[in-house]
Amino acid sequence: MPEARIRTRAIYPGTFDPTTNGHLSLVERASYLFDEVLVAISRTPGKPVLFTYEERFEFMNTAVKHLPNRRKIKVVGFDGLLADFVKDVKATAIIRGLRAVSDFEYEFQMALMNRKLAREAETVFLMPALSWVYLSASIIREVARNKGDVNGMVPPIVKKALERKFRK
Repeated sequence: MPEARIRTRAIYPGTFDPTTNGHLSLVERASYLFDEVLVAISRTPGKPVLFTYEERFEFMNTAVKHLPNRRKIKVVGFDGLLADFVKDVKATAIIRGLRAVSDFEYEFQMALMNRKLAREAETVFLMPALSWVYLSASIIREVARNKGDVNGMVPPIVKKALERKFRK
């Protein structure tokens, strides 16, 4: 009798405030590595956000529908500790993005804490496509706040929402 194939479930957590093409690059890359990718949007982030949870969920949910492996991707929300969510959904991996060396120290500390709290899952660091390495949600918010052009850096739904938000 053949052995059952172990299914892999990865969680890509974040506030995604807002969703950028860099985030989508990581989701797509993860979808080729894992059987299922849960894009887990924090309902109660520990930092101020520009968009509500519902808006951030809609942005990501709309954007991932255009990815090649969209059947393997599910957008979900979570509250509380990521480690608890990892255990609840029986995830095997936590996806974290690295853009530059400056990201590594913080992400390394988070990975060690998650390993302590949720041994079930390994942290996997991925880099976005080179064309998105410079991109972050905070940079997008700043450019949009100052009436800069974010076209091509965020999904169309996000571009429209940013224009509405900063129209005044």
